[in-house]
Amino acid sequence: MTRASKTTVLFALTFLAFWLVPGIGRSQQSIPADEQLSDPEVNVVLEGRQRSRFRMAMPALGRDGALGPQVRSAAEVLEETLRADLDQSGVFDVQGPTQLSALTLTGVEARDFELYRSLRNELLLRATVKQEQGRLILEGRVFDLGSGKVVLGKRYRGDPSIARRIAHTFADEIIVYFSGRQGLALTSIAFVSDRSGFKEIFLMGSDGADQRPITAHKSISMSPEWNPNGREIAYISYYSGTPNIYLVDLSSGRKTPVITTGSLNISPSFSPDGKRMAFARSIGDGNSEIFICNRDGSGLQQLTHSSGIDANPAWSPSGREIAFTSSRTGSPQIYIMDAEGTNLRRVAFEGNYNDGAAWSPDGTRLVYASRRTGDFDIAVADVVTLESKLLTHGGGSNETPSFSPDGRRILYSTKRRGASGSNTQIFVMDATGGNRKQLTTEGNNTSPVWSGFKE
Repeated sequence: MTRASKTTVLFALTFLAFWLVPGIGRSQQSIPADEQLSDPEVNVVLEGRQRSRFRMAMPALGRDGALGPQVRSAAEVLEETLRADLDQSGVFDVQGPTQLSALTLTGVEARDFELYRSLRNELLLRATVKQEQGRLILEGRVFDLGSGKVVLGKRYRGDPSIARRIAHTFADEIIVYFSGRQGLALTSIAFVSDRSGFKEIFLMGSDGADQRPITAHKSISMSPEWNPNGREIAYISYYSGTPNIYLVDLSSGRKTPVITTGSLNISPSFSPDGKRMAFARSIGDGNSEIFICNRDGSGLQQLTHSSGIDANPAWSPSGREIAFTSSRTGSPQIYIMDAEGTNLRRVAFEGNYNDGAAWSPDGTRLVYASRRTGDFDIAVADVVTLESKLLTHGGGSNETPSFSPDGRRILYSTKRRGASGSNTQIFVMDATGGNRKQLTTEGNNTSPVWSGFKE
């Protein structure tokens, strides 16, 4: 294989595009202020990492009064979304109407709480939807089944069109109350899709819902990367003929060129303060090196100087280190260097091809694609002990992983080959490798990257 073809493989050019579609700002409107329903002094004891999931009973949402068709449909979306958010959070084991149908409820609260506890539930979520002047109102209470008291109560009001966002907001409130950490429901995922006939950048919710394009270049675009401020995405586009780095502002849709000189600029990665960017640049003869620059493209500085191919930089959460892929010793492997380009060390030793590292939010782990036998699988390595573990085992070629902002989940893409050709879709799994869920189905989709938490 020539050095140029190795470059093409190693860079793993993924694709994103340019023009924000109308309405993206409206889909991210804020929910009207919620109201605290009750706040009794009930102590919920958390046991840190030793605490198993809370067992929560969640019967069907109640309907208070007559609901119009639009609110009734929104209520169904709200209930489905809320239940899925809590179930996928890793904090709760949720029993829904099917599991709870074995109970013969009496309408007497104390007796019914005993029945819910008979199925080993600790918590009860009761929520009611009603309509007021065409607007959807959600009232929800979480009960401690041991004491019978309300430990959390919330009320939300909004247009039926934002039912999913209301559900996400309530789910995150519940998650943070019982776990002390932020939920993922209001985060977003950027990814590349060819469903329009061109490789464009799309966004979707953390649950895979509301998939929509944010570019329309009708060209090759690739490598989406969130600015930590959550308001813009860096990406690569061939819009002007050669791959250059652009920024898109998600609220206005404005695109700004950042790096347009040179013949090949790819795989941008923001520093944690959002003020600098690392990327790979070709310097001729099929070779590429790691560079950094300011967010506006100024202050260009070359960090690596090797005869091999250096690509796919990833800035650490601390800002002090950069992980990247290099073929300097032969096959592509994962290395870490200080942000100044010093103190180089290799961190991936198993497998003949390791690429595309992404940091865990706490900076202790790297997740990457590792080819050990046959196709690629997703591996995670401890950056101190260098111990690595495979999280996937076949089922296609598993690549382009990234961590969720809480470090508990991992996105990745899987390419499967069949009689009619290959197909690539995006999946999410727990950081331990379990609880896999497919998020995309239309077209080919790859290079998913999670936003940070909403401010």
